[in-house]
Amino acid sequence: MPFTTTHLRLISPLIHPSSPSIRSLVSANTKPFRLSASSAAMDSNSSCMLVLSGKSLAENEIAESLKSNSTLKLPDNSEVSIHLQSEIVKQESFDVELFMNSLATNRFGRLLIWSPRLPSTHDVVSHSFNSNFCELPVGAVCVADVQFKGRGRSKNAWESPKGCLMFSFTIQMEDGRVVPLLQYVASLALTEAINYVCSRDGLPCLDIKIKWPNDLYLNGIKVGGILCTSTYRTKKFNVSIGIGLNVNNEEPTTCLNAVLRKLSDSTYQFRREDVIAAFFNKFETFYDTFINQGFQTLEELYYKTWLHSGQRVIVQEKNEDQVVENVVTIQ
Repeated sequence: MPFTTTHLRLISPLIHPSSPSIRSLVSANTKPFRLSASSAAMDSNSSCMLVLSGKSLAENEIAESLKSNSTLKLPDNSEVSIHLQSEIVKQESFDVELFMNSLATNRFGRLLIWSPRLPSTHDVVSHSFNSNFCELPVGAVCVADVQFKGRGRSKNAWESPKGCLMFSFTIQMEDGRVVPLLQYVASLALTEAINYVCSRDGLPCLDIKIKWPNDLYLNGIKVGGILCTSTYRTKKFNVSIGIGLNVNNEEPTTCLNAVLRKLSDSTYQFRREDVIAAFFNKFETFYDTFINQGFQTLEELYYKTWLHSGQRVIVQEKNEDQVVENVVTIQ
């Protein structure tokens, strides 16, 4: 079924066998400065600060080049100040060292762009009216403590308060037919990353599930979402994947730590740095499998993680000028 002509609408849970698979349903020298909490108090009219750091010497050289060339821009041409992590004396927010020490990838997440406040992390890595994407290496990630113009699918706004893990990163692909499946790979990697942190640190298992096509639910309440956008240039698809996950913010819904407190007397709390590092470690493995062997090799794990088994859905297919609806049950 073509992506452009098939739509799903959930009806209600139903326990019946027989259903199609998902493939059927969705075919410089500067003086150090002190960064304090007041830096995050900028309003939407203030300049945005970007802090660059790398996992290795190679990525740090790229960061230095990005700064010296003032490469990174925002869509509205608002003022951007760029700094290197080595210039920061004090940072009361994202722990870059913790993230880098937990990261074990060869490509993804190794060049980090952090900001205390941005319109959107997606703007930094996917702005189509400047050369950000061409200058950033594949796998570069932008993380923000607060977003004031976060967005989701269908132009929906994404609430992005402090405590939420918000990041976007870059990928290049040649086969446009499999680009839509990237959101499933990212969703799966995020759920597996949370499960990994729970297992590693001896925490209760959280009931984290994927709601098709790109949302994460915890105990039946939405706590995360994935947004993929792409542009086509020089025979390649430049894909930006944006992710928002409620880690330590109980509004507007709930978060990982709120649920964890109900399950355990431990004072442990999920840290954004741990979750994002675990995500990239999982995502790189899943992505390589996806590219080399196809999504079929990840389907079994994906089905175990999504929340739709047993639900009735209406599959709408456009046949010439008619829309045909078929009721099926997801197995």
